[in-house]
Amino acid sequence: MTGSVRVLHVPADHGYVAHLADDRVPGIASVALPGDDGGWRPSPALEAAWVDAHAGRFDVLHVHFGFEGRIPGELRDLVAALRRTRRGLVLTVHDLENPHLPTQEGYARLLDVLVPAADAVVTLTPGAADEIAQRWGRSARVVPHPHVAPLAEIGLPRPQRPRRVVGLHLKSLRANLDAAPVLRSLVEAVGRLPRTELRVDVHDEVLDPAFPRHDAGLAQELRAAAGSGALDLRVHPRFDDAGLLDYLRGLDVSVLAYAHGTHSGWLELCADLGVPVVAGRVGFLHQQQPLVQVDLHDPAALAEGLERALAPGPASAATAPARLAQRREIAVAHRELYREVVAAVQPSPHRTAGASA
Repeated sequence: MTGSVRVLHVPADHGYVAHLADDRVPGIASVALPGDDGGWRPSPALEAAWVDAHAGRFDVLHVHFGFEGRIPGELRDLVAALRRTRRGLVLTVHDLENPHLPTQEGYARLLDVLVPAADAVVTLTPGAADEIAQRWGRSARVVPHPHVAPLAEIGLPRPQRPRRVVGLHLKSLRANLDAAPVLRSLVEAVGRLPRTELRVDVHDEVLDPAFPRHDAGLAQELRAAAGSGALDLRVHPRFDDAGLLDYLRGLDVSVLAYAHGTHSGWLELCADLGVPVVAGRVGFLHQQQPLVQVDLHDPAALAEGLERALAPGPASAATAPARLAQRREIAVAHRELYREVVAAVQPSPHRTAGASA
């Protein structure tokens, strides 16, 4: 085909999506929704009527996140609209298990629509690709997660501290967090380690009884442990991007208290900043980046895993040049994929007229 492939991402305003592109790789034009500031939940581009009305704006719809609020029938209608208008559908399966949902049955039914219907399927790790093949008989292309931190922040020297800091961020108690059991195990594990302290962060809304995911028992445990000196409790609003970078630079290891999931952007950000990660045996995190995986409910095993993560070792393998080179490879992989999809779904010669509907 000639000209750039016009790609509409869902969601459009996301760090992962932004880092799929590279200025050195021409041939892809990202399409913004009119008036979209990233706040669409869910995106109107997931509506069949919207696709029928606006298909002239894009060649490929690339879905990443944000379809949890749909029902299977709506997604089937979306697929039908894309077929009618000869628009391509690319699906990146970030989550085989959705970290925002406590149960997966409804989410699985949505994947049962999108994965078989997509013109191309992408995922981040070989293990996830194998599971996709087993569940749906689809061959998914494995394209790794790009960098999360700004390139200028990657590979900087780590600060030296007299005491080692283990961090657990509970954020807003997302559904996949095994918060209270891991907290108890961590308090005991860190207590066994010399020159080591436990820092626990939580968003202030979590301690508000009116918050939907407020856990009174957990709040009491946090306050009691902080009062006894077992941990340093930090309650605050959500970090902005700069605040999150500063927070991670203040840690010597980050503990991910995930009970279920598939991949992790937090893990990628830690890799960018050279922060070791300890997590349970969840999903395919081990195929994304190096980390220490242990039974988070066993204080002795967790203490040993923390010591391994905290042990002096070589500097992080992540460097800005390496991540920049990877980003170019990722952009090329997506460009070739989009071109293949367009060639398959649109008649030849390719229609380059982007008439707005």
